[in-house]
Amino acid sequence: MSASSQPQRPPEAHSSSNTKQPLKDSPPVVVPTAKSLSSEPASPQVAARPPPVPKAERPRPTIRSTKAVLSMTPTAIQRLRGLLNSPTPHLIRISVRNKGCAGLSYHLDYVERPEKFDEVVQQDGVKVLIDSKALFSIIGSEMDWKEDALSSKFVFNNPNIKDACGCGESFTVA
Repeated sequence: MSASSQPQRPPEAHSSSNTKQPLKDSPPVVVPTAKSLSSEPASPQVAARPPPVPKAERPRPTIRSTKAVLSMTPTAIQRLRGLLNSPTPHLIRISVRNKGCAGLSYHLDYVERPEKFDEVVQQDGVKVLIDSKALFSIIGSEMDWKEDALSSKFVFNNPNIKDACGCGESFTVA
């Protein structure tokens, strides 16, 4: 190799009283010049680009729903309040199960505490949990309590239902 292909170091700067002295135990600063960088791709380069400046962390936006997952009528709230005011405090979880002629059926359970991804719906001091797997089937529904001569039950008025069986026990959503 010839002496001209070797990268050359720039001349050392003369120290003066105005320039800052390098920190002790720090590597020397090499400023590349046009002569010190080679145009050959195989030859080693003296300086590399500085790393990119890290982007500032932006706070994650909080997504707030504009519509309640589930609304409850006053009769449903009254009945839920009666069920939840027992000697052993429990919560009620609403879920959807594969059952019936049309495919899905509502299911209510007593639970002691919410699961990790349960949605909590609170209205007029009554707290109800919705199973995370049932959210898309229940969203926008209204929960009501109906009593007649033959039965008394919670009824869900769900705008997402596309088909239901004749007895009203099961449904299908699109």
